[in-house]
Amino acid sequence: MSNEAKDRIRNGRKRTNILHKPEFAVIEFLCKVMPKWITPDFLSFIGFLGSIMAAGAVFFASYDRRALFFIIPGMAIQWFGDSLDGRIAYYRNQPRKWYGWVLDISIDWVSTILTCVSYLFYLKDFPLFAMLYLGFLAQMYILAIIRYKVTDQYLIDAGSPLGPTEMRIMITTATIIEYFYPGFLLWFGVVGLLIIITLNAVDFLKLIKVANERDAIENVQKGK
Repeated sequence: MSNEAKDRIRNGRKRTNILHKPEFAVIEFLCKVMPKWITPDFLSFIGFLGSIMAAGAVFFASYDRRALFFIIPGMAIQWFGDSLDGRIAYYRNQPRKWYGWVLDISIDWVSTILTCVSYLFYLKDFPLFAMLYLGFLAQMYILAIIRYKVTDQYLIDAGSPLGPTEMRIMITTATIIEYFYPGFLLWFGVVGLLIIITLNAVDFLKLIKVANERDAIENVQKGK
């Protein structure tokens, strides 16, 4: 793959997560071998189907705990579609920046809601906890949109070592452990919620600082 093609795949997506280098190597390979008939929109649809499968695994585990294992293919399919839809558009030099951004954010948010609702049914004795989790995840999306407005940079993981791929792996692992040790998911969720709250607070403080600096620059440019 040429350096130009690699640059196109990376376009607009600065990553800081732990696995970004091996993940990008896999994405490079998949972009090269992907048939032409598999379009970015089709990949988005595949990713959304993976989200439904992952959420369904947890939902139906309320009736049969063996359903928890279906989260593995669900998360794998979600990663495949979600990670490749935009990248392959840039690789083929057919990007739709704003269309892709709107579609990506919308599908990710609906997928997040499905996941939280499925865990709400599974952990039915703790509805407030599930609502708090959804609320702070919503704050993460809001901060990402604010960052894009203030900095003109779409940064998925906000400088954090934990990106979407790491989160998928952690959630999948915790769900499988839940099969062998019932109750593990609740404690995993508590720790995860505390981490999300901390990351949101740090990200908010960084954005406030950047926004203040941008105001200062714009005021100088206006001659104030």
